[in-house]
Amino acid sequence: MARLAAGRRVPAALLEVLREQQAALPASAARQASLEALAEGGVAVVATGQQVGLFLGPLYTFYKAASAVVVARAIEAESGIRCVPLFWLQTEDHDFAEIRTCAVAGSDGQPVQLELSEGSEAESRVSVAYRCLGAEIDAVLDKLGSLLDGQPGAEEVLALLRAQYRPGRSLAAAFSGVLATLFADEGLILLDPRDARVASLAAPIYRSCIEDAELIERHLQDRQAALCTAGFATQVPVRSCALVFFHQGSAAGPRFRLQKSAREGATEWALAGTTQTVTHAELLDLLAREPLRFSTSALLRPIVQDALLPTAAYVGGPGEINYFAELGPLYHHFGVVPPLLVSRARFRCVDARTRRWLAQSGLRASDLAQPAHELRARLHPARPAGSPDPQELRDRVARQILPAVDEITSAISATREHLRRPAQRTRGSVAHALEQLIGRYAHDLVEGDETTQRRIHQLEMVLYPGGVAQERFYGWPWLAGRLGVPVCKRLVIEGLEQAGAFATDVLELLP
Repeated sequence: MARLAAGRRVPAALLEVLREQQAALPASAARQASLEALAEGGVAVVATGQQVGLFLGPLYTFYKAASAVVVARAIEAESGIRCVPLFWLQTEDHDFAEIRTCAVAGSDGQPVQLELSEGSEAESRVSVAYRCLGAEIDAVLDKLGSLLDGQPGAEEVLALLRAQYRPGRSLAAAFSGVLATLFADEGLILLDPRDARVASLAAPIYRSCIEDAELIERHLQDRQAALCTAGFATQVPVRSCALVFFHQGSAAGPRFRLQKSAREGATEWALAGTTQTVTHAELLDLLAREPLRFSTSALLRPIVQDALLPTAAYVGGPGEINYFAELGPLYHHFGVVPPLLVSRARFRCVDARTRRWLAQSGLRASDLAQPAHELRARLHPARPAGSPDPQELRDRVARQILPAVDEITSAISATREHLRRPAQRTRGSVAHALEQLIGRYAHDLVEGDETTQRRIHQLEMVLYPGGVAQERFYGWPWLAGRLGVPVCKRLVIEGLEQAGAFATDVLELLP
């Protein structure tokens, strides 16, 4: 795949954009070397379209960037072709609600949500590329400082974030500045696609999406039907749309999905969710004159990315990789070669205190992903004097009671054939009723054991807060504050290198 990608060169206009964008980041000799390697025929491992979340957003964003670094090293070592890591910023998206928060934990271990204000209704459909930080960011940083106070990496984390997250600065620039600083030594390149020159390069793809919308829709429907027949669920439903978004009024205007007009014989497009329309001719004219008025959908972004870059590998999360089950017809339609798909690293931090709690509870970190009632049913809490052990009760049922019931039902069935099925149902009902009773008893024991309850709650808050995997809930400051900024990166990269660049299991950080 690297040799195939090496046959494609980065367009001169895109190289110009990349050079300008890297120059705006904290200086890095390694990043400059990566850029020159890309200009001279190198290939890229792309950490795909990640939203520019507050303080880097959920931890998996950091893990995705680290994955791109390690995968690029592995591909270069195997192929002998210069391979550089590149992070594609998803600044076209307008879902601000998804990026305006960041979760950390207070001194009591309870999660705390840091957040930016939602903003006005007029801003709700504007690409996040144009969202800027207000004066409130200073108070948010102060709150973060109080939550991290006393942790090993608190000062480093706060210094780095305060240097980038400043009033008046765009969210994208702040995010890029932090990520570029963290991976300066690894030569991570960052690309923000909200640039008129990038849009001009993508314009032929946008035009084909508009002109060939019906053909593309049929191809996608056929693929989804095939997936459904094979028993697979589709990730993105096919709509009667052009796979591109249109920015009303200007590039910084509200963003709407282009949808075919419902009127029979109409040669116009509707802005989804509104009563407004744009004629087909007007749309193509605007695309020629102002290509930045258009942006990608979830299905189209990988096509644009791989058409513009010599992508050897695409690093994405499980959902992003699942999109590719539907993307075959699009890659074929646009004549773009799909890259190697690599799952981003997945990590779970299990510090010394958490390991101690797990040992005391007889649990593994992975057990916390179980439903709460199943987890608690496995525990062995302290029992009041005279209270039987739930497991001993289950053993007694299996050893004494159920065999006696089997003997009774078998005797009845042997002489009365018409009672065979009622006898079998009775046996099942007895077993079920006893298990339900013992299960409730075991649950009551656990609920009555305050020490066990408190410990399990603490474990859940660290490993699976709110029933969500740690990496999807907590933000980068939570981990970096606990470990220290350089230690955090070192443990992640070393862990992935030891497990293998293409590891898919959840890896554990054990500081």
